[in-house]
Amino acid sequence: RLGFGSFVDKVVMPYVSTVPNKLKEPCDKCEAPYGFRNRMTLTTDTAKFNGEVHKAAVSGNLDAPEGGFDAIMQAIVCRDQIGWRDKARRLLVFSTDAGFHYAGDGKLGGIVKPNDGLCHLDGEGTYTHSTLQDYPSISQINQKVKQNAINVIFAVTKEQINVYKRLGEHIEGSTSGTLTGDSSNVVDLVQEQYNKIKSSVEMKDTANSAVKVTYYSKCLDENGPLKQTNKCDGLRVGTVVTFQAEIEVKTCPKDPKEWNHVFQIYPVGINESLTVDLEMLCSCPCERPGNPWYKEFAPECSGFGTYKCGVCECDSSHFGRKCECGSDNTRQPDKDIDLTAGCRPDNTTVIDCSGRGTCVCGQCDCDTRSNPEEKISGPFCECDNFSCDRHDGLLCSGPDHGECVCGKCVCVSGWTGSACDCRATNDTCIPPEGGEICSGRGVCECGMCKCNQDDKGHYSGRYCNKCPTCPGRCKEFKECVQCMVYKTGSLTPEECAANCTFELTVVDVVEDREDLDENFCAYYDEDDCRFAYVYSYDEKGKIVIKAQKERECPPQVYVLGIVLGVIGAIVLIGLALLLLWKLVTTIHDRREFAKFEKERSMAKWDTGENPIYKQATSTFKNPTYAGK
Repeated sequence: RLGFGSFVDKVVMPYVSTVPNKLKEPCDKCEAPYGFRNRMTLTTDTAKFNGEVHKAAVSGNLDAPEGGFDAIMQAIVCRDQIGWRDKARRLLVFSTDAGFHYAGDGKLGGIVKPNDGLCHLDGEGTYTHSTLQDYPSISQINQKVKQNAINVIFAVTKEQINVYKRLGEHIEGSTSGTLTGDSSNVVDLVQEQYNKIKSSVEMKDTANSAVKVTYYSKCLDENGPLKQTNKCDGLRVGTVVTFQAEIEVKTCPKDPKEWNHVFQIYPVGINESLTVDLEMLCSCPCERPGNPWYKEFAPECSGFGTYKCGVCECDSSHFGRKCECGSDNTRQPDKDIDLTAGCRPDNTTVIDCSGRGTCVCGQCDCDTRSNPEEKISGPFCECDNFSCDRHDGLLCSGPDHGECVCGKCVCVSGWTGSACDCRATNDTCIPPEGGEICSGRGVCECGMCKCNQDDKGHYSGRYCNKCPTCPGRCKEFKECVQCMVYKTGSLTPEECAANCTFELTVVDVVEDREDLDENFCAYYDEDDCRFAYVYSYDEKGKIVIKAQKERECPPQVYVLGIVLGVIGAIVLIGLALLLLWKLVTTIHDRREFAKFEKERSMAKWDTGENPIYKQATSTFKNPTYAGK
């Protein structure tokens, strides 16, 4: 069945513009803003659903976040108005391209009343308390989701997906998916998220902090061991999985009314649960009047207390193991005995309570550590559970290895050592294929092989089965690897098939890794190509070889290209030199010619005659001649 609702935000400032025109039409062809409106209850009429979705008009608000939390709360708690069925898996698809307002944001609009988590839809499906109470908090949403067994799917755009993924971490049974800009993938998104939800089952409970519930299941592996898990994945319709719950009371609540605790164990997103009525045994019959071990003003308590179950419960003015001390002194009224002596193990020390407690009426009241898991104990505060040896930063190598008791590690079965960091057996020092401890080349210390060093070589590896300085078996397998993988080498195909019978695996890359107990080998063949492989031993002691798929060959030399290249380079260099010579001579000639032209233009010649030159005729004038 399908239903549909839409939301905008609270119709008050600063979320929505309260200008009259904007209240009617916040944007072009937009519907008036509203908080939340249930437009169609759950129904099987898909055509009606399609029509309602298409008829829903767009509206607008002012700020970026929206009032989606109001819509989620009303869609969850208004079971009758929405049409939720009791026996059905319920999905709530929340689609948006914006963030969300949450508890406290309503104060910006003058709304201070907290959200009551109740249904407030009128007959038309409109949320009537949108402007009367604040937005719900994340914890309120999570509480209502758990109470009503709702699976929430956040279908949001990629800009908001990280925000809603973080929100989903705080809402039980919720998932998130990225919606395209045009929402064209909404059907695929919902189908994908629904398949994730229906293919897994996760068990949760409502037990308080005093009770610890641990879940175990085989999930789909019916023949396998029980594993500690509260979730099984990969389920199909009709698949049955079984969970076992282990209930442990960790502490007794101080209030006796809480000793009877009722809680539910339920699968997330399914409206079914198992109710557990737990009665905690936090009191004993001898603590009640009428029991032989219950005595008021008992002589065992010096007459100043009630004797309960062998222990004195002193009145307000006395204390001590037998109520022998008054609140105003540390000495017995009738005996001159120093009660502080009871706070020291012997008379060789004057320090009370080992320096880690206070001596009160002959008894040590040990100090309390800031870490509640760390305890100081003992009659003289000489013991603690935190000063034991550590390994890798873990006390006694962790709870799986041992427990710190009075400053020393008490190891569980299978472990030994001051920090319970050593295995008690030598099983981890024996190779998987069997044989001697540490392959007969070392000693097993603390579950690890300490390898020998001798004249034959220096052994290493987890089982002292590797010797880099010793002759290995690389050469023994070289020819077989060449013929089996690369079809090269001196062996013929017939010889290869007859002599090379070990298991060989071809891999892309072979690495020299010490931690895998593999022996690395590398050689160059007749083509000057490098090929590599590793060999190791399986659990049955058989040889297993991994060879690299491709050889590492040097690049092929193109001789003709090199010759032509050299010739071409010589020709080009010669041409370049000729051009350079021609350029230099041309520049030099031009400079000389320019210099000549300049000198010629600057030259000046004086007009003169040859001093030894004589003309052919001579003219003489008669001074007495008067022109006659």
